[in-house]
Amino acid sequence: MHGCSRIRRRSLAQVFRLIVFGLMLTLSAGALDTSTVHAGEIVVATYEGVINPVAAEYLNDALTSAQATSAQAVVLKLDTPGGLDTSMRLMIKDMTGSPIPVIVYVSPSGGRAASAGVFLTMAAHVAAMAPGTNIGAAHPVAMGGGEMDNTMKEKVENDSVAYIKSIAEQRGRNVSWAEDAVRNSVSVTEHEALKLKIIDVVAEDLPALLKQVDGREVTVSNGRTTLRTGGASIREFPMGLRLELLKALSDPNIAYLLMTIGTIGILAELYNPGAILPGIVGAISLIMAFYSLQSLPVNYAGVLLFILGIVFFILEATVTSYGLLAIGGVTSMVLGSLMLIKSDAEFLQISWTVIVPVIVTTAALSLFIVGMGIRALRRSPQTGSEGMIGTIGIAKTALRPEGKLSIHGELWDAVSDQPAEEGTSVKVLRVEGLTLYVTPVLQKKEA
Repeated sequence: MHGCSRIRRRSLAQVFRLIVFGLMLTLSAGALDTSTVHAGEIVVATYEGVINPVAAEYLNDALTSAQATSAQAVVLKLDTPGGLDTSMRLMIKDMTGSPIPVIVYVSPSGGRAASAGVFLTMAAHVAAMAPGTNIGAAHPVAMGGGEMDNTMKEKVENDSVAYIKSIAEQRGRNVSWAEDAVRNSVSVTEHEALKLKIIDVVAEDLPALLKQVDGREVTVSNGRTTLRTGGASIREFPMGLRLELLKALSDPNIAYLLMTIGTIGILAELYNPGAILPGIVGAISLIMAFYSLQSLPVNYAGVLLFILGIVFFILEATVTSYGLLAIGGVTSMVLGSLMLIKSDAEFLQISWTVIVPVIVTTAALSLFIVGMGIRALRRSPQTGSEGMIGTIGIAKTALRPEGKLSIHGELWDAVSDQPAEEGTSVKVLRVEGLTLYVTPVLQKKEA
């Protein structure tokens, strides 16, 4: 009996241990499964504007930050009219070489992925668009200072076609449409893009996007991985003040305004020496304008015409031309503004809403500043020995020829070129040291 009881107790203990062990395995598996679903975060980078070195640096920073925190994925919310080929290729290299999946999300509604944006969207591990967006028109345009001949255009076009086809093949997207986007500048809506297998997802917002891509397998630089975005936290990755400033400086309208402010500031300092503030503002603005212009396709004939227009306004204030120089200044500045940026790309053109106010303001300020400077140069001195010349004083003693003279309540030694009695009004002719040389002022006799 006792042996059977011991066997029974031992069996129950073993069963109990097995149950506990099974529960621990279940809990551990559940914990592991939960950590897999919720592990990591989603880094969201938002870029709106022209693709340029700032955009390339921003994406690189976002990917670096995501790798440092072992993020699940990086979402690049993109709205761009296109941009520089070199910057676009740098961004694509970072995306294809990233061990973390990159999701390009064309948003918000009304946004677009044009030109360079097409390449970036198709190069993403997951391509998505918001309702009301479009993608396409990737035909390359001249970004340099001169026009491309037919041979060069063909070379650039063929290079772009080969590049976008390789990207489309790598990501399993529509190769035929990708070629048409470059050769024929075709553009489609988000729903058409989804049907044509240009993109993978159409999502109303970011939560909907993350829900749709959860569980999707993608190929990154170190192999295949599965996106676990359903329960991941979202971390916005802001651009930062430095990149925001550099991005603003890359705008041709900002460059145009800086060049204008810089020119006017230097002009104001030259015609009003000692003002200091206009010179400081002008010098800083010109340096920032030069930085901005170096990243843009500048036509130097436009720069010279712009400066010539300001010179004409200066001459108008100093030379009697009956308005001809002012007309020449306006004409020169308008032509210079139109020729300043040499590119067919719409997003690189200077807006007329900027050109017209700038020219009008520049003309008014130039005439005003130069006029003030000229009036100051022609104005007779008000202080010092030069300011005494022409001043009327009263003889405190008889001047025969020497005596004392009172001017502005001060008593001076005076020498008169003609005898003058005490109380006579005399005018200062010149000043030598502390002695005034004067002449009597003839008083009109009353009838």
